[in-house]
Amino acid sequence: MSIEAFTQLFDEVFSKGDLDAADRLVADEIIDHQFAPDGSPGRVVTREQFKQFVRMLRAGLPDLRYTVEDATREGDKVWMRVRARGTDSGTGQFGHPPTGRPVSIDVIDVARFVDGRMVEHWGVPDRLSVLQQVGHHA
Repeated sequence: MSIEAFTQLFDEVFSKGDLDAADRLVADEIIDHQFAPDGSPGRVVTREQFKQFVRMLRAGLPDLRYTVEDATREGDKVWMRVRARGTDSGTGQFGHPPTGRPVSIDVIDVARFVDGRMVEHWGVPDRLSVLQQVGHHA
């Protein structure tokens, strides 16, 4: 069940922007480890804050689409390799005005599910690649 729930989260919430689907796929609060300070046990994120993150992401990449490349489950955790694609044409999320350039982001995502809802998340997006695609140089 958890692979299906995580896939639905990418398809319905992130790709289609159906934020109401998050009500059945995301717990009231989750522990999010993505972008947490080093050594941090993660931070508590409410479902509404999660939805706000999705709104912000989709505002920067209005045509955002996710493709699940690989998925596996171990206990209550699901591991996925996903590819996000979109056009940097929205609000300018990458530290500059929008470029109009297409971007492709490889992400390793791990989520823990309880009763079909995500309760914990770890994400590792290839942010350096994104910056290079929109014209920033390392």
